[in-house]
Amino acid sequence: MMPVPPLPGELWEQIPPAAQAAITALIRQYEQRLQTLQHRMEDLEQRLGQNSTNSSRPPPTDAPTVKRRPLQPPSGLKKGAQRGHPLQLRPLLPPDRTVPCKPASCRRCGRPLHGDDPEPLRRQVIELPPPRPDVTEYQLHRLACRCCGITTCAALPAGVPAGGQGPRLQAVVALLTGAYRLSKRLVGELCIDVLGVPISAGQVCALEAETAAATDAVVQELRDFARGQPANVDETGWRENRQRGWLWTVVTKAGTVFTIALSRAGSVAQGLLDPAHGQVSTTDRYQGYLWLPLRQRQICWAHLNRDFQARVDRGNEGSVIGEELLCCAQDLFTWWYRVRDGTLSRSTFRQYMEVVRSMVREQLEAGVVCGCAKTAGVCRELLTVEPALWTCVRVEGIEPTNNAAERALRHAVQWRKTSYGTDSEGGSRSVESVLRVVATCRQQGRAVLEFLTRCCSGRLQGSGSPCLLPGASG
Repeated sequence: MMPVPPLPGELWEQIPPAAQAAITALIRQYEQRLQTLQHRMEDLEQRLGQNSTNSSRPPPTDAPTVKRRPLQPPSGLKKGAQRGHPLQLRPLLPPDRTVPCKPASCRRCGRPLHGDDPEPLRRQVIELPPPRPDVTEYQLHRLACRCCGITTCAALPAGVPAGGQGPRLQAVVALLTGAYRLSKRLVGELCIDVLGVPISAGQVCALEAETAAATDAVVQELRDFARGQPANVDETGWRENRQRGWLWTVVTKAGTVFTIALSRAGSVAQGLLDPAHGQVSTTDRYQGYLWLPLRQRQICWAHLNRDFQARVDRGNEGSVIGEELLCCAQDLFTWWYRVRDGTLSRSTFRQYMEVVRSMVREQLEAGVVCGCAKTAGVCRELLTVEPALWTCVRVEGIEPTNNAAERALRHAVQWRKTSYGTDSEGGSRSVESVLRVVATCRQQGRAVLEFLTRCCSGRLQGSGSPCLLPGASG
């Protein structure tokens, strides 16, 4: 049926049929245009309403008007450690020298005191020695042959670095840029001010590349190991040579792998994970992980919590669905925390989750037919991966969130914000290497500087690199 313009019937009948058709087509065109603009305005309003509670935006980007969790009322207790708090003592270090301090006389009667206390109080004062670089000078002599007159210059001994920096200094430079996020210029200034070693920004780049080469075998071995381990997987934006890229991370219990790629396709994740080992991978809802078997995938409920809150904040037909799903998520976390704390058995947890799972599925099915297209799309997508929502209930040791990967990426994101990414593929490989070594050593409780030094020494001496796999002694 053709729409009739809001005109009196007598006036409309006086218009020729051809003009009526043209006017009707024009009205239909403007109605479609108006509908498109309304949808666009709704999307823009929804984007303006995004914050850290209903999207992946970080909390520092929130406006002052964003409601935070209400502050807890004052407890009335004094600041500091409370009664029953475990005592925290500074660990004692092996002393370089010991100074015995004995009282000369009794503090009451004044008589002289003699003897030793078998368990004296120990008070250690820690001081740094004045930093002084250890410089070894190799004098390469040029000698002329008495027979032919040709001059021959001596070569450096085996294991001597050609760049002029020893393995420990090389490891320190890589640690300052990779673990402490100092710029190359600041690293050069720190080396001069603190260590008394002059290093230019170009030398810092060269040392980073040499350290990446020294740890290449180590990180490749770690990457092969992580492919078959239960892991948390995530990715974030990166810049390589002014091109948009992504930094991927795979966090296992004993090691962390970082990879920089110019693609966010699922093929990158397939190179990092191998589901043939039967392990479970915890991810967000990104489409690049759809190739994972549903029974070997856990979707992060922290991301879902924000998605459900976004449905509520829209204030339309899907808000009720979002509120119900938020309640279900709260129930899951409440019971999960009790399982983690040991106050609820896993068998009881599974019984409770059967009820929650049926409620979630009921709300998702209702959301598919609600009047909000955005909510319907999210619910439809979650129904297709519904088994992956509950792997943490079925498999022991799997958490319902992807927080381990989020925490691992935070250091890299802060590095990216100060360095603006990398300028070349070689720079990206250096970033990957140092991030992997630093994160894994800290997970395993190893000394990062000593490990990097051993890697650099092994490359110079041709003795190989230490092992970074869990349980390895090297």
